[in-house]
Amino acid sequence: MTNVMPVWMGRPNPLAVAARAIILVVACAAVVVPFVAIISTSISTQEGITDSGGFVLIPSHVSLAAYQAVLAGGVVTKAMAVSIGITVVGTSLSLAATVGLAYSLSRPGSLGHKPMLLLTLFTLLFNPGMIPMYLLVKQLGLLDSYASLILPVLINAFNVIVMRSFFLEIPQELVESARIDGAGELRILGNIMLPLARAVIAVIGLFYAVSYWNSFFSALLYMNSTDKWPMQLVLRTFIVNETPIGTDVAATGADVMPPQLSIQMAILVLSMFPILLLYPFLQKHFAKGLMIGAVKG
Repeated sequence: MTNVMPVWMGRPNPLAVAARAIILVVACAAVVVPFVAIISTSISTQEGITDSGGFVLIPSHVSLAAYQAVLAGGVVTKAMAVSIGITVVGTSLSLAATVGLAYSLSRPGSLGHKPMLLLTLFTLLFNPGMIPMYLLVKQLGLLDSYASLILPVLINAFNVIVMRSFFLEIPQELVESARIDGAGELRILGNIMLPLARAVIAVIGLFYAVSYWNSFFSALLYMNSTDKWPMQLVLRTFIVNETPIGTDVAATGADVMPPQLSIQMAILVLSMFPILLLYPFLQKHFAKGLMIGAVKG
């Protein structure tokens, strides 16, 4: 009987390798080129933007006047501080609530285990809608407060299910041995569960942080004071609505105002920069955390 070699063990076809390489290069270019164009345009002069017909890939003259104008205006810096505060506080509260709820749902003997699990799954399948959510926030007196950007989205049901799946995969014998040694539930959670859950906590925390940082629709609905706007809502006002930024030219140290397109791209770069700093620190946990709960072994 002739042994047939599996496809994945055979020598790769040069045409297939070349096709995969071309697809990979095109996909990378589709991601990298717009990002480079945004950064290059933000540091370009009016002459460079005019000569390129809009977005600039390689700036002929580098100028930081757009960043000076944005940071000197005060609107963007305050909005960035608001977004950082909402992201840090919201992510911390969401992680604490998600871990607590997931751990309680993973303990079969906990009080109200099945009703709470069904309620969590119900919220995963059915969204309350925009108008009922707005009426609830208004009834609770949370309008025009930072709490309206955190409390309505404090817990994500999908993240709770992922975290619960991880807790269920931890051997029960480990928990029972801790109970025999006199450990309570809080000590088991803090000394056993959380150290083992670093990868999934890092990934879920990243999801929460990106969600809080990129959220603008909640601020658009609930925030009436413009001085409380987060970064994404300011970004939408300056770029989508093309509202000119009121900046004192003398404060920037420049003789003329930087081009409006450079200012818009500078705001866009500043809005992306803080959240991009998280990825290098969480990258080692990302792949492992995504697979947790996906495969039972």
